[in-house]
Amino acid sequence: MSEGLVVEEVRPGSIAAEMGVVPGDRIVALNGVPVEDLIDYRFYSTDEHLTVTLAKENGEQWLLEVDKDYDEDLGLSFTKPFPRIHRCLNRCLFCFVDQMPRGLRPSLYVKDDDYRLSFVEGNFVTLTNVGSRELCRIATQRLSPLYVSVHTTNPALRRRMLGHPRAGDIMEKLAFLKSAGIEVHAQVVLCPGLNDGHELRRTVRDLSRLWPAIRSLAVVPVGRTRFRDGLYPLRSFTRAQARRLIREVGDWQEYYREKLGTSFVYLSDEFYLRAGWTVPPAGVYEDFPQLENGVGLARLFLDEWHEVERELPSSVAGRRVTVVTGRLAVLLLAPVIARLNRVGGLHVDLAAVNNEFFGRTVTVSGLLTATDIREQLRGRLLGDLVIVPGAAVRDGCLFLDDTSLAELESALRVPVVAASGPRELVQYALGGFPGH
Repeated sequence: MSEGLVVEEVRPGSIAAEMGVVPGDRIVALNGVPVEDLIDYRFYSTDEHLTVTLAKENGEQWLLEVDKDYDEDLGLSFTKPFPRIHRCLNRCLFCFVDQMPRGLRPSLYVKDDDYRLSFVEGNFVTLTNVGSRELCRIATQRLSPLYVSVHTTNPALRRRMLGHPRAGDIMEKLAFLKSAGIEVHAQVVLCPGLNDGHELRRTVRDLSRLWPAIRSLAVVPVGRTRFRDGLYPLRSFTRAQARRLIREVGDWQEYYREKLGTSFVYLSDEFYLRAGWTVPPAGVYEDFPQLENGVGLARLFLDEWHEVERELPSSVAGRRVTVVTGRLAVLLLAPVIARLNRVGGLHVDLAAVNNEFFGRTVTVSGLLTATDIREQLRGRLLGDLVIVPGAAVRDGCLFLDDTSLAELESALRVPVVAASGPRELVQYALGGFPGH
């Protein structure tokens, strides 16, 4: 029998409260089916007639009969919705976690590869640790959509890239998911000399044959830090390589829009910025299926900026601010900063910060640390406010190096805020959000 889920909170007036469920109790089974995690609980608790097996902290076991409306919630939350996270068993040649320095918070080194978190949170998984039992559960409980790191459909190459003997059966697993009606958003982490060129063409072609089960395919560039001693010698994409890839993917998108009615395959924004080219119009991204993968964020930024730009005042009371960004986003932000500097009384400095923490090959704003920002802004005239990228902070306040916004503010001796998107950036720059 499953150990069940430990109740953290019982909503007042809920069915569970009326039954006498209290924090610390464990939901062990529903209608006799063991409850292993939150997905089991949600799936089996929808029934109108429920038998709840409840384990009390004093060792008693209760059997509760419940009649309720279909989908009516019992009113419970749990301390650990997923008591046992499925860890990654791969040894990927390009794993970013393997390239991180020591001394960061422990959670950053945890490699999960859990199909349940793929369904609940949109995490990408490889499916190498998923067998027939898990596939049947995915099908039975309708865990759709899933987000799957494919990387290549060449079995031998995938086994090599993922460092796992069972990595080569990805097409069989995806075909099963299609037959079960499960939708998948796929990704390829593109590594020059490994899975690009004809291998990428093969992967795109193979996955397109599983459409509409494969709803979208994102191609993102491999990330390299300076901590790669003893690891596979990965290369970054050059500007010329990025431009060739953009042209080729553009041809594929045109082909699939005609054949399937969708662009199907999308490049991450990083390729366009690295190439020095403008990102495609919004129509190419359709419903923006892979925003969390950095696909289309730049387009949304630009479109939002065009709306915000029309609302800019002609002048403000004298004000100077510093906007921090990673090297990659300078091309995107420079026109925005130039336009803001045409507002009378406003002076905005753009501070492009090198990533010394992970290495200068890392240029995205989301991986900037407070340490690099602090050191590289030292001695500069920062003005009334420093605005950092919202993507660089976690939980609204903490950088990857465990430094908080408040600590960075104290070090710079200037108020510091994090802005997500052009509207927030402009509001902060113009003196909005009082009370910081």
